[in-house]
Amino acid sequence: MKGLICAGGSATRLEELTRVTNKHLLPVGRWPMVYYPLQLLQQVGVREVLLVTGKQHAGDFIDLLGDGRLRARSTEEMLFELDLTYKVQVEPGGIAQVVGMAREFARGEKLVVCLGDNIFESCQAEAIRGWDDGALVFVTEVDDPVSFGVVAYGDDGSVADIVEKAGVVDTRYAEPPSRDAVVGLYCYPPDVFEIIDSLEPSGRGELEITDVNREYARRGQLRVQRVEGWWHDGGKHWGDLADVGRLIEETGVNK
Repeated sequence: MKGLICAGGSATRLEELTRVTNKHLLPVGRWPMVYYPLQLLQQVGVREVLLVTGKQHAGDFIDLLGDGRLRARSTEEMLFELDLTYKVQVEPGGIAQVVGMAREFARGEKLVVCLGDNIFESCQAEAIRGWDDGALVFVTEVDDPVSFGVVAYGDDGSVADIVEKAGVVDTRYAEPPSRDAVVGLYCYPPDVFEIIDSLEPSGRGELEITDVNREYARRGQLRVQRVEGWWHDGGKHWGDLADVGRLIEETGVNK
């Protein structure tokens, strides 16, 4: 099992904070944001990790993270001890494109994908270690499901479909079929690259991860797991960063 961190994007929603740096390098609590998904991957048993970012800030990630073995400045504590490699996404092409870039890195192994701005109270270790076949995605109930990709369930409770921004992007549905939003933590078997090869770009010219998940749902090979603990999207709004930093201090993170 190998890991992938998606750490690209321009993050214009964070306004002036990302004018000269990548959002995943911004401080959240005591750490740069990217430390949290790296720690999550280590906690679930991953040791080899590929980090994909844009060309503008690739050097900043290398300067910060080096080879993936990083010791805290104030103590002898190892923050994480990973075998870290890097790739550059030259132009924005969607999360599915980033996953496709991990083909040679994965070399037939299962792949745990974490978006670099997603932070979890729990590292979801039990669910990931219990994952055996098909694809596994994590969901949490949200108040504004129209802003997310959400799960559509069949009458028997099985996963029937994944619906991206119902009524806006996916016009097959006038309203979101549920409040269960898919968060930025995905587990894929080796055949994910065959699915990515078959994708067509969306209306915004990108390969969408929702289309990957939808294909697994169509095959009856998509398992949905509810997120344990809280989850936060660090790229949503600049005002949230201080709040989630305080939350991390109160509850802990990647437990």
